[in-house]
Amino acid sequence: MFELNNIVRKNILSLKPYSSARDEFSGTEGIFLDANENPYGTYNRYPDPYQLELKSLVAKEKGIELTNIFVGNGSDEVIDLLFRIFCQPGTDKALTFSPTYGMYEVSAAINDVMIIKVPLNQNLDIESDAISPYLNDEHLKLICICSPNNPTGNTFSKPVIEEILTNFNSIVLVDEAYIDFSKEESLICMIEKYPNLVVSQTMSKAWGLAAARVGFAYANAAVIKLMNKVKPPYNISGPNQKNALITLENREQYEKNLRSILIEKALLKKALESIQIVLKVFPSEANFFLVRFENADFIYNKLVEEKIIVRNRNTVVENCIRITVGTSRENQKLIEELKKIENEKSIIYR
Repeated sequence: MFELNNIVRKNILSLKPYSSARDEFSGTEGIFLDANENPYGTYNRYPDPYQLELKSLVAKEKGIELTNIFVGNGSDEVIDLLFRIFCQPGTDKALTFSPTYGMYEVSAAINDVMIIKVPLNQNLDIESDAISPYLNDEHLKLICICSPNNPTGNTFSKPVIEEILTNFNSIVLVDEAYIDFSKEESLICMIEKYPNLVVSQTMSKAWGLAAARVGFAYANAAVIKLMNKVKPPYNISGPNQKNALITLENREQYEKNLRSILIEKALLKKALESIQIVLKVFPSEANFFLVRFENADFIYNKLVEEKIIVRNRNTVVENCIRITVGTSRENQKLIEELKKIENEKSIIYR
């Protein structure tokens, strides 16, 4: 049975969090002589450490309480905090899947936590039988599931994720960075049912706010309280909170951009599949495709020569390149260059 206090690191449970000046007084009007700020300037005041205005907007949109929301410096802060709160360095373990987002392994290494990498099956899905032997390991404290997955682009089966949540007595992170592009429903609706579930999302992808570094975690209030306890006091800057608010309020622009990306995605898939040097375009519910070529390194280098920058994933998935959906002009340029490479190859082998 899941008991939160049994899996939290003891030093975190006993931690007395830093109390900032804005913890003691949260008003917006007055003569502020409490935080040793410079009295002059535009950005001279510390921001709200708990991002209440931003959380209020998100809570309304998601239909949840403020106490179920954490705002992080991108999803990466959410990932790192979960390692720091629940995984004892040098003792505990985390589990993820291969291939997947590389930051889980990096955060594990930074926090001196052993990472278990379970390969996805031939359909790039999670195999229940492959992970069940690990679920009763008392030192396994965190399972990271990226869905839609990076770099494969596919979502994972909801029943499989629920099976993990039911049979695992520690934290399960479901990273939904690309969920806006997917037809699948977010698992935020399940945080009340599963107290060990943390769902992360980001404004870096569909919302077009990668430079601002704003991410979210959704979980039961006790987990969110721990995350707020451990985070730096002012982890989201004032300008970034403001940009996030402006962007979220302009939902019409978000929906317009999302439609455009999905239209271009369909066109790009069709164009890629018409090129002979493309061996496979993997199904994707994200804003990118994993594409297999005969020689990914060669293709990657030829594209870079033309200043078309894609992500070479050959070391992760053999002869595969990850291609993000760009604008119509960008996608057309990519296809033109791939066709040139195809023609050059046919001349070489003629």
